[in-house]
Amino acid sequence: MKREVLLERFFTALISGHRESARAIVDELHQADCPAEKIINLLFWPTLEKIQALARADQISDIAHHFSTRMLRALVDQMQMRLEQNDRRNQKVLLVCGPEESEELGAQMTADLLEADGYEVYFVGGGVANDEIINQLGSLGADKLVVFGVVPSTVPFTRLLIDHLHDIGVCPKLQIVVGGGVFNRAEGLAEEIGADLWANTPSELVEVMSTEPQRRMDHEQRTVGRKRRTRSRDAA
Repeated sequence: MKREVLLERFFTALISGHRESARAIVDELHQADCPAEKIINLLFWPTLEKIQALARADQISDIAHHFSTRMLRALVDQMQMRLEQNDRRNQKVLLVCGPEESEELGAQMTADLLEADGYEVYFVGGGVANDEIINQLGSLGADKLVVFGVVPSTVPFTRLLIDHLHDIGVCPKLQIVVGGGVFNRAEGLAEEIGADLWANTPSELVEVMSTEPQRRMDHEQRTVGRKRRTRSRDAA
């Protein structure tokens, strides 16, 4: 119950635009020696999920949505400096997301947690063309592509991105990980588009990447692009 009350207080402060109250709640947790990772996972992320759900259902005003996402972003920025950093993994991650403010915010939390877990993270954000993402993956020699927080309108572009990566063999050992956004609401979508790993939350994504670093979809498991190529052959 205490956590539920804390979440409600924090949510109310954010949507009302009361920055001082929102900061005071976070300060309370710091004073109680609550780790930064726990604050992100148990306060910031569930609050963002609630804001996103209300926005999708048109149950929150635009101004409340703007208040909350802008203030939450400021708090996430500050929390990054408090995260305990693990030993470096010598692995590069390119992280992209949907173009909306709230999706970028969830992806930023993911980027911060991955960096704290030892990855070298390059956070693109949203709205970048697939060809630029592919070029950057090759330029970096990236080990992981993380797509966290995709909105329904951008799913076809994510499909094309993964399909193209499989077709042309850029970074052949690349692991593709997806999560958040529409992947949390459409069961089986992550597998359908050919992702190697998937997760619902930033902390879960960090965990599955740590525990299954070698998992890859084999050719027969990848449904993305297969029907398209079959139709092309039939048409010929």
